[in-house]
Amino acid sequence: MAEAYLKATSLKLVFDYGMDENNKPIYKSKTFNNILRNSSADKLFQAAQAFSSLKSEPLWLIEKGDTFNIDE
Repeated sequence: MAEAYLKATSLKLVFDYGMDENNKPIYKSKTFNNILRNSSADKLFQAAQAFSSLKSEPLWLIEKGDTFNIDE
């Protein structure tokens, strides 16, 4: 039976840079790798808020990404 093993965790912050000339939203992201695998949602949210306070653009989205190895 195959099993999935957590390999890595990342934190992606997406910032709102306003609208382009066609009134479409502009988003830019910053990804932080090597996040502790067992970080709670509260801790990740606090970290995202701390990083976003250093930017003038508003924080639009926070994503946690997990990468798994699948072995038998």
